[in-house]
Amino acid sequence: MADTEKITINLSPVDLGGIDVLVEQGLFSNRTDLIRSAIRSLLEKHERVIEDMTARKSFSIGVMAINREDLEKLKRQNKKTAYRIIGALFLANDIDPDLARETIESISVRGTLRASAALKEALKDRIKD
Repeated sequence: MADTEKITINLSPVDLGGIDVLVEQGLFSNRTDLIRSAIRSLLEKHERVIEDMTARKSFSIGVMAINREDLEKLKRQNKKTAYRIIGALFLANDIDPDLARETIESISVRGTLRASAALKEALKDRIKD
């Protein structure tokens, strides 16, 4: 599992120039360091919004990895589950798409959802934005 996700952002030349000036002046080691620092600062500033969502909509914060055995246990108990994650949800490659449909009611991820193309296709009507 990756500790980070790669994203692409578009910035105006003026914003990028400002970032370069701050890096050049030694306030940050590089562009990535500045952007990470800015994001962490904003997340900290708005931490209450994230906490409210976790409480209001029953989201978990962190990284969750689900495998075939986890879903087979649910099936034996005749249960379905909903995954609501702020962070990352990893569905293992050993999960059969039919088993996933039998046991997963819905998936809502704010962050990263990693699953095989076959699993994503099988669950496409249950994956919420």
